Amino acid sequence: MTIRILLSKKLGELRWSQADLARKTGIRPSTINEMYHEIIERVNLEHLDLICEALDCDLSEILVRIPNDIPKLDNRSRAGETKAKDE
Repeated sequence: MTIRILLSKKLGELRWSQADLARKTGIRPSTINEMYHEIIERVNLEHLDLICEALDCDLSEILVRIPNDIPKLDNRSRAGETKAKDE
């Protein structure tokens, strides 16, 4: 699975710079830059909320999950599966 951050695409559509977004949200420019270039390792939920508010967009417009070709979990490990099925 890959989580893609589509911030560069969204800012381009709106013709906003990273600096514009940093000023509007109060998020450090270096954090915006790491998100923009998809090199950030952890994302603050408050930051996502501020960005969505500033850009007037839904979270799905700046984050997307691309599933793995080969699942990392077997069926027994997936959410919602119970041990009773294996017994």
